[in-house]
Amino acid sequence: MPKRRLARLAIVTVTAGLISVPLIPSSPAQAATVCNRYCDGRDAALAPADRPTVSATLYGRTFRVHLNDTDAMAWGTVEGGQATDEVWLDRSFDGGRGWGDNSRLGATRIPTGGTSVRTTQFNVDDWATNGVGALRACGKAGDRPEIACTPWTRSTWNAWDRRTAAATALMMRFDRGTGLFDTNGWWTGANAMSALIENARVSGMNSYRYAIGSAYDKNINSRQGQFRNEYLDDTGWWGLAWLAAYDLTGDSRYLNTARADADHMFSYWDTRCGGGIWWSTARTYKNAISNSLYIQLNAGLSQRISGDTTYRNRATAGWTWFQTTGMINGQNLVNDGVNLSTCRNNGDVTWTYNQGVLMNALVQLNRLTGDANALTVARRIGDAMTTSTYLSPNGILTEPNESGCSGDGASFKGAAIRGLGVLNGATSGAYNAYLRRQADSNYANNRDTIDAYGSHWAGPRVATNHSCQHSVLDLLNVTN
Repeated sequence: MPKRRLARLAIVTVTAGLISVPLIPSSPAQAATVCNRYCDGRDAALAPADRPTVSATLYGRTFRVHLNDTDAMAWGTVEGGQATDEVWLDRSFDGGRGWGDNSRLGATRIPTGGTSVRTTQFNVDDWATNGVGALRACGKAGDRPEIACTPWTRSTWNAWDRRTAAATALMMRFDRGTGLFDTNGWWTGANAMSALIENARVSGMNSYRYAIGSAYDKNINSRQGQFRNEYLDDTGWWGLAWLAAYDLTGDSRYLNTARADADHMFSYWDTRCGGGIWWSTARTYKNAISNSLYIQLNAGLSQRISGDTTYRNRATAGWTWFQTTGMINGQNLVNDGVNLSTCRNNGDVTWTYNQGVLMNALVQLNRLTGDANALTVARRIGDAMTTSTYLSPNGILTEPNESGCSGDGASFKGAAIRGLGVLNGATSGAYNAYLRRQADSNYANNRDTIDAYGSHWAGPRVATNHSCQHSVLDLLNVTN
């Protein structure tokens, strides 16, 4: 909960029919003043725009946030009240999970004889420290203890359409201390980074490019170094993220790390069941996701390295082996892995990301080698996923056993839809209608007031995390 502070009445000013009565906190533990285009505390009468947004009511009073999108600032109001009623703003830099000393900003009371009052303006973000913010208005009746708060909201700065707003909501979950999302998301963080990089590419919004270097610098020497660890699929996710970072920035260190990741994965290719890489360094399981990532990463590297044959040969060998396993079942869906006793499809769950990552891998292989069959198989998988009553009930992509935004599965649909989007681009928009349906359903049924998205793309919305958020960002990157 926010810290409560004592306050006292200060100077009264009247502007444009609204009475502003700043309350000066007497506690020394107050928020540092944020200065962007203007500093916190700017008179709301100077705002060139007023967009009333979220509101809350309490005992007949209405508390509301007003946004000045031009300057990325906001103020709060209380209307329909009486003398001593209070209103203030809370500001959060982690999507509303906490606000600490950024509470009771601009706290003010209705003066004697009045019925309304407004705070001064406060910045939504802190540009100097890369703080991505949200604000809400809170208040109370002067003669009652209960407090009402509006939902969180923010300006359209770095949030001018669906996909940029979703990217900004994702960045509210970027931990500036760890360089990861939600403090310590590892392979899911790689997927979030990939979604963020793709958003910068397709939207042209470069505000969050700093997160790429931050994640790299803070984590390059963690685990086994170069974003390698004991899980080969984790390594593949990061390799693909750094390949995308290289494309966006041209920085060769990202390409070098992607190569190190691919080489690490190759070191766990052996002849058990005729080939394929292991899921982990423990060598207990060969599965679809690790091998699909292996094909995709190697094919991607070969496209970017002049004169390469090493990564090309690994990619083609990976696909040749994959086809012998039968992991693509009779319904053209990809099961989870291989039974090591039979070296054939184990019949395990057809997770959504098993479909999308293999689609993406096959498109990359087609681009590299011109293998028309790779694209044909990708189309079969895409058609199967989008028409399956199991994976797309009522036409909306749904993870098997889908729950809330926790655990590994919360990231699966992002990788699935990313792959379908790549296939859509390679097939002249064959899946446009399906992708648009997903985007519109999410926007209508699975979004809160700061464009944070939950796990259920058909609704109802549940509390989010970076995995659910990047999954919808992956979708909006290919549809908006």
